[in-house]
This record gives sequence, C-alpha cells and structure tokens, in this order.
Amino acid sequence: MELCIICLIYPTRYKLQYEAGNFLMSFDSFFKNQIERLKSEGNYRYFADLERQVDKFPLATNHFDGGKREVKVWCSNDYLGMGQHPKVISAMQEAVGRCGAGAGGTRNISGTNHDHLLLESEIADLHGKEAALLFTSGYVSNWTTLSTLGSKIPEVVILSDANNHASMIEGIKQSRADKVIWKHNDVLDLDRKLAACGDRPKIVAFESVYSMDGDIAPISEILEVCEKYGALTYLDEVHAVGMYGQRGGGISEREGLAHRIDIIEGTLGKAVGCVGGYITGSEEVCDFIRSFGSGFIFTTALPPSIAVAARSSIAHLKVSNTERLGQRAQVARLRAGLDQAGIPHMHNDSHIVPVMIKDPVKTKMLADYLMDQFGIYVQPINYPTVPKGTERLRFTPSPLHTNADVDYLISAMSNLWGQCALSRAVA
Repeated sequence: MELCIICLIYPTRYKLQYEAGNFLMSFDSFFKNQIERLKSEGNYRYFADLERQVDKFPLATNHFDGGKREVKVWCSNDYLGMGQHPKVISAMQEAVGRCGAGAGGTRNISGTNHDHLLLESEIADLHGKEAALLFTSGYVSNWTTLSTLGSKIPEVVILSDANNHASMIEGIKQSRADKVIWKHNDVLDLDRKLAACGDRPKIVAFESVYSMDGDIAPISEILEVCEKYGALTYLDEVHAVGMYGQRGGGISEREGLAHRIDIIEGTLGKAVGCVGGYITGSEEVCDFIRSFGSGFIFTTALPPSIAVAARSSIAHLKVSNTERLGQRAQVARLRAGLDQAGIPHMHNDSHIVPVMIKDPVKTKMLADYLMDQFGIYVQPINYPTVPKGTERLRFTPSPLHTNADVDYLISAMSNLWGQCALSRAVA
C-alpha cells in the first residue's frame, strides 16, 4: 500500500527508482542514459582543458591525459585580445591590491563599490544613455531584464526574433508574458505581428550581430516599425560591443541609431575581455530593473577588480581603432583563403566565420584532427546551439593572429578537407 501511494504522488521518481533497483542508482542511471544518448548522436560537449598565456594570445596550453601541448585558439569570444592587454591587466592588479578579491556580497547588502558606479557611468557614455546597470554576466542581464519587464508591465506582449539567444528566450519564458515569435530579421513579419497586438504594451527584443551565423539585423528598419506601433525596443549588442562603431558602441553606434533604442544590453565578457553584463537606457528603466529584478538584487556583485579592468578596456577601445582594424584584416584574409581553397563558409558582414559541416560527427572529427595534428583549437558547434543539419566550425580571428597563423589554418583545413572527404558531405 505504501509503495502504491508513493507511486501515485511521485510517479516519475518512483519509476526511476524502481527500474534502477535502489534510490541512489535511479537518478544516476537516468543521467547516464541521457549522456550516452547525447554521445551516440554526436552532440555531447567535450571541453578542452586550456590555460591561457599572458602576452602570447592566441597561444594556449592544452592539458590532456598524455601531457600538455601548445595550441592556437581560433574560437575565442575575447575577439580583440583585450583580456590580456597590458592596460587591463595592470588596472585589475591595482584594484585587487586596493580593494581585495571580492565585492563582499550583493550591492543591496554590502553596498555598491565606487568602481561599479564608475564603470556604469563609462558604459552609459559608451552608448549615449542616461544610465547603466551591471550584472554578473550577459546571460543574467538578458534573463533578468526581460523577465522583469514581462512580469511587471500589465498586459505586455514581447515580440522576439526567432534566432534570439537562449538567455533572452529564458527571460521571456520566465516572465510568463504573452510571447510572439517573428521571423528572423523579417521586418514585414514584425510589422504584421505588431499590428495584431492592438493597443497592448509591446516590447520588441532582437540582437545586432547573431553569434552563430554572424548576420546583422536591419536595425533602422526594425526601429521604424517599432516606432510606428509605440513598441519599447530591446537590443542585444553582446557580439558587437567593442567591435563596431567609432568608439566600440556596437552596430547601433556605427549606424547612428543608439539614441532611438530604449534598452541596449551588452557584455563585458567578449570584446571587452573581462566578465559581466549590463543594460543601458534611461534613469527610470535602469532604476526599475535595479529595484525589481531578482537576478540583480539577489546576486553577489562583480569583484571591484573586474569593474576596474572592464572600465580600462572600454576606455581604451573608445579611442583606439587599432584592435578593430587588425581584427577585420584577419577576417578578410581568412575568408579569402577559404574561398581560394574551395572550403564553404557562411558569408556575412561580421567578424564571425562559420565553416559549415552539417554533420555532428564529422564536425567533432574535424575539430579533433585540427587539434591533434595541427595544434589548432576550434570548438565544434552542434545541436542544440544550432539546428540539426547546420553543424559547423565557428572561427573568430583576432588582431593578434598573424598572417602566418591565418595561412597555416587555411593550409590545415585544406589538408583535412580532402582527407575526410568533407566536401562531399556538405555539397
């Protein structure tokens, strides 16, 4: 009788327990089976054990069972190498010596460190906004802001681009607001769906540079439609901050549109070279999220040293185009070399170079060969990060990759392309 009652109350848990034979093994068996399924499908994620080397980026040490070796990293989101820039390192070291290692808790409990406020001011200036608000990551800033807006604005509808990042999707889902998906970068579809929302409050959430395909949103056209229907605009610039615009403010700065966007979200963990996320906008919207966003209120603040390092990086990129121009030159060199070698890659206007393999097993195999035979590290991108059948290698050249590095990568890819008969697999 007792077992039947337990089965009725906790049917899934009881089933797992019964099949495995004891309480401890039931969940472990389930977890193991799911992992084996991922491996059989070619979608299991293997993490390379890497140790970055100061002053030698993109060189890193790869630790593995048989020892260690030096590899060149070709898939870092530290797009400009700012994580190892002497100014950034020096600023962080000074701040650790002055403030210590951690923030001491949430900003609500432990107080806001002065360096957090200085960084928020630097970020607001970068995007031409009144205010900014820091978070522990770009994922958290998206999740917190969209979930807070969606849950607190009465009757709001959130219209999300079909290719938006998981953090945006999770935030919208968590808000429990009504959600409408509009076709990726399709302004006409957005227009139709905004019109169907009637007089309800509307938020349109989209990105500037989409990280997997590297395509860029038609921001001006999107804003025209949003303004037509009075929608609040939310732009994710995480893959564009530091990379585009005269001062690194992103695509919205490059196109002179930042002033027309209500909320710009960004990261400190990619081109800035540190860690953390943020939003920028009016004083009112930043204070609203600060006051109601659980992902901000209940999370330990970034260490002051991170804030100081990020401010140093942003300030440098505001006045230096050297890193951006060097990065663009290497992207152009890689694309031209791939074209000459007949290796298909997705054409776009950004810094992201996806080489399409379209098969998870072959993608992993090619990545392994590049690492083992040539000392080149690039992470295979498989489902669910990208749809099945669009598996790829995603290359992100930096200004610190030399011409010889680019040519060596192209030579290695050409060699393996023939060895593995990949050209037939993706034709």
